[in-house]
Amino acid sequence: MDRIKNLEAFYKHCDRCTQIEPKLKPVIAKYGYPPMWHRQPNFATLILTILEQQVSLASAKAAFIKLENQIGEVTPENILQLRDEDLRACYFSRQKTKYARILATEIIEGRLDLDSLNQMDEAEIRSRLITIKGIGHWTIDMYVLMSLLFADIFPPGDLATIKSVFEIELVAPESSKEDIVKYMEKFSPYRSAATYILWHSYIKKRNLILE
Repeated sequence: MDRIKNLEAFYKHCDRCTQIEPKLKPVIAKYGYPPMWHRQPNFATLILTILEQQVSLASAKAAFIKLENQIGEVTPENILQLRDEDLRACYFSRQKTKYARILATEIIEGRLDLDSLNQMDEAEIRSRLITIKGIGHWTIDMYVLMSLLFADIFPPGDLATIKSVFEIELVAPESSKEDIVKYMEKFSPYRSAATYILWHSYIKKRNLILE
């Protein structure tokens, strides 16, 4: 699968999406192009994404900032130096404390090499990350979409994306998640840009911030 090479290419993908589905045009007309949100493809990003599982972006960001204040750079070594109670003081749940330790240990013990992983194709990345407890399909979707910039990603487990699909009335109100996944196939190979447009609409309507 191709990756989005630069901002110019991203805008072209957005334009292609509005040609495929004219209902997306008003989003860009009202709010402009979505930002090409990008996170570094590293351990810290995976920890932040784990923190974002099933909580608000603001809550996850607050926890991550508290963690940074506690240890400085978010690295596997620094995570493993913390006691469980230290992580819980940074708003990690018991479960997410366990997930952070498992991920850090995978890297420290050499079973996961992120530099090598980041060069793999999408299927290989998914098959490797899904074996790590605490990293599910949504977390992988966020990583390959926002960090590795694969061009054809739609995250069906992302609540904001699904809500935006309904708000823009891209599908019938009674549509299932499977129906939405099927509908989004029309945007291939530009589903990442379509997802960003959906996020853009959702975020702007609620005055939220995505970093």
